[in-house]
Parts: sequence; C-alpha cells; structure tokens
Amino acid sequence: MKNSSSRQLGLITVVSLVAGGMIGSGIFSLPSVLGQFGAISLVGWIVAAAGAYTLAIIMGKLSKVIPESGGSYAYTKTAFGNLPAFVVAWGFWLSNCSTNAAIALAFTGYLSVFFPALESSLLLFGMTALGAIWSLTALNCYSIRSSGNLQVVTTALKILPLLIIAIGGVFFFDPDHFVPLNISGESDFQAITGASVLCFFAFMGIEAATIPADNIKDPERNIPKGTLIGVSLVVLLYLFSTISLFGVMSPAELSQSMAPLSDAGVHIFGKNSSYIISLGACISTFGALNAWILIQGQISYAMAKDGLLPKPMAKKNRFGIPSNGLIVSSILVTIIMIFNFSESFGNLYAFMIRLTTVTSLYFYLAASLAFGYFCYKNRFGFELNWKTILLSFLGLCFSVWLFVGSGLEAIIWGTLGIILGLPVYFWSIRKK
Repeated sequence: MKNSSSRQLGLITVVSLVAGGMIGSGIFSLPSVLGQFGAISLVGWIVAAAGAYTLAIIMGKLSKVIPESGGSYAYTKTAFGNLPAFVVAWGFWLSNCSTNAAIALAFTGYLSVFFPALESSLLLFGMTALGAIWSLTALNCYSIRSSGNLQVVTTALKILPLLIIAIGGVFFFDPDHFVPLNISGESDFQAITGASVLCFFAFMGIEAATIPADNIKDPERNIPKGTLIGVSLVVLLYLFSTISLFGVMSPAELSQSMAPLSDAGVHIFGKNSSYIISLGACISTFGALNAWILIQGQISYAMAKDGLLPKPMAKKNRFGIPSNGLIVSSILVTIIMIFNFSESFGNLYAFMIRLTTVTSLYFYLAASLAFGYFCYKNRFGFELNWKTILLSFLGLCFSVWLFVGSGLEAIIWGTLGIILGLPVYFWSIRKK
C-alpha cells in the first residue's frame, strides 16, 4: 500500500481523467455519422449512457475492495487467474494504442484548420501527429502530477465550446429535423443497436480512474465517486449538445458534415465561429490523448509487475514513473500509424475505431463477470441478491450486445489482436 505522500492525484483530477478521457474526438465527429440514422440515434445515446452508468457502478464497487493499478485487469486476476487477466489487459492495451493513434490523427486534422499545409503534406501531417504523441509521452515520463494538472485544465477548456453550441442551438431549434425519427432504412431496433455501438465509443474512458489507482489519494473513496461524477457530467453534456445539433442541422446536413460542431457554430454565430470550435476540438483531443497515454503506461506497468510482460516494463525512473511501459506503448502506437499511413485519413481513423471498440469490450465484460463471481462467492463483502444479480446481468448483456453489434470485421481484427498476445504471455510465464 502506498503512503499518502506518494499518491499524487486527488478527486478533481480523477473526475478530469474520467471526463477528459471520454470527451475526446468522438463528440466532435460522431454526430455526422449518427446523421445517417436520424433523430432515433438520440435513443442510442441514452442506451449507451445507461450502459456506461452500469459499468461505472460495477467498476466503482470493485475499486473500493481492490484499489490496485490496472482496473479490470486486477479484478480479473483476483477472480479468475493470470491467463484471463492477461487477455483482458492485452486487449485493453491494444485498444489504448489504437485509441491514441486515432485521437492523434483527429487532433492533427482539427489543427489543419489553422495550418492548411497539414492537409497537403502526408509527411507533415504524420510527423505532427507523432509529435503530439511523443511530447505527451515525455510529459508523462517526467511527472504524473503535471500530467494530471494538464488534464484538469484541458477538461475545463474542452467543455466550453460544447456548452456554447448546446446553449446557442436552443435559439435555432427546428423540430422538423426530428421527423421522421428513423431515416436509416433499417428497423428501429437495428438503428438503435448501430447507433448505440457508435455512441459507446464516445463513452470509453469510464474506467480511466481505475487504471492508475496506485497514484490516487484515498482510492477507495475517490475512484468510485470521481467516476460517477465524471460519467454524469459527460452524459448530460453529450445529450444536450447532440439534441441541439439535431435541432440546428438536418440529418442530411449532419451526415455530409466533416466537422458538425464547427458547421453548427457557423449556423448559429457566423463563419468565424468555426475557428473557435476547431480550437476547442484541438484542446479536447490533446487533453484526451494526454489521459490515454497516462493510462497506457499504467496498464503495461501493472502487467509487467505481475510477470505477464517483460520485467523492464515495470521499472520506474527517478521520478517514480513506469517510463519504460510508456515508451514501449508509444513505440507501438508509432508503428501502427506508420504501417497505415498509406491509407486515407478516413480509412485510417475508421480502422483505429474498429480495433478500439472490440478489444476494449473484453475489459468491460471481465469487470461484470468478476463482480458477479465475487457476489456468488460472497467475497470482499459482496452478496448475491436481486440488486447485484441485476447489476451484473445488465453489465454482461450490454457488453455482449455491443460486441456483437460491432460487426464481423471488427470482431475478427480484435480477436486476431488478442491471439497475437498469447505467445507473449507464455514466454513471460516461462521466464517467470
């Protein structure tokens, strides 16, 4: 157990990690994808929000009794042993790496509004994206407290442009944009399922506070409290801003928009407002990238500490930071990006999102399974009653539903990524 002086992150930073990890590139780009479904996609937001709340409650309860770094990895290890825990952590680590690649691309894309040369040079675009990754990797290697402070500032700043659009949209609201409710050409159930899978990508980050648990003050109290506050803040912001967007722009306009919030800003405030929204998007994506780089280092550290990854990745530098894990993770992000730079921006971003969605679902599914197992075994003070059965069942069903709804191609890519990790596991166990 760490003493209080070595724990550097308080409740405000925990809230910022959760909210900042969730409010990344998704809310700035998803509305244009959701336009193909019509206003029924708002139901998808509600379903995704309900699932996010359920998973947040489960992980909050688990963090109280197992306040260790690694989040669902630690819970799975305690419940089911090393191999299932490795699969969960490996999948989550892969999702972190693909998430960071996607966010770095989105950050550079928004930055091109101010520096048009980025659009015309693939090399310059790629170097800028990698520059963002490595500058934040260096910051996280130097000081986790400085990284946490940056997270608080960027979270506060990224909320402002979303609130401006959400509030401003009230005065330009057209109810005709909500009729018909479903324009996808699919059944309502299929449309809601498709929208929910996409919407949940914007909620990924609910586990952010459980990963660096070793660095959080009073983790038994601050992790569950900060997680629920962060999720509540993001749910309200997402729903409010999306309803305003659909009120300001028709589904057809949204589906054709490359930057829906910026375009909505033009409708409300005039042409120059697009620069303000783009600045907000840059701040949002940069802050989210910082949060996920911090987390990717912590998950690899937790695995290496248990002998499931090479031991050097558990080594801390003179600042007490697992810098080797951070550096190796960012090298993997760099390789992913370099090998896919021949793709167009849209195809590359879509590939990262598909890989992220499937591999991260193992993390949420395992948390629900571990919670149900502890309740069944009456461990850590959990009991099997109708409340805990319902909570575990909802978490399991939601995770499986999203997994299936992600599509066959995403499932194949994610499963292949998991299988490629198994030789690493058996090699590390043999060395151990």
